Amino acid sequence: MEYWNQYGEMALRLSLALLAGTILGLNRWLHHKAAGIRTHSLVAIGSATAVMSLGNVGAIDIQALSHVLQGLITGLGFLGAGVIIRERTSQRIHGLTTAASIWSSALIAAAFGAGQIALGTIALVAIIASLMLGGPLEHLVRGLSGIHRASELATDPDE
Repeated sequence: MEYWNQYGEMALRLSLALLAGTILGLNRWLHHKAAGIRTHSLVAIGSATAVMSLGNVGAIDIQALSHVLQGLITGLGFLGAGVIIRERTSQRIHGLTTAASIWSSALIAAAFGAGQIALGTIALVAIIASLMLGGPLEHLVRGLSGIHRASELATDPDE
């Protein structure tokens, strides 16, 4: 019976990672961004798998987890850099939000992989809320204040 419990727990953690990657990727896909459902889902599943491979379900070595997380955080910076684009003519930068969502997808999945279901769920809700509400809130504040930031990198706050 323990055998099936362990595989059930693994399936749950990977399923939650897949769900997180799919939700974040769907948001980016709906906004016509380069990294969508497949990219975010693959990053999430890979991150959860990396964390889960450290040991038995529920018995992860903290030092090993620290090293895996350091590698994920650093390595995903390079993947995220691939979706950041600077326009030659206007020097505006696009893709920062998508790069951040890829990075976040990996870390949420790492939380799920480590068995931190509540942490991963709360982080997913917070991130999807910021993705959905951030742009409209920026437009509202811009409209109410009349102030346009000189340092604004892109005209679309969802970039």
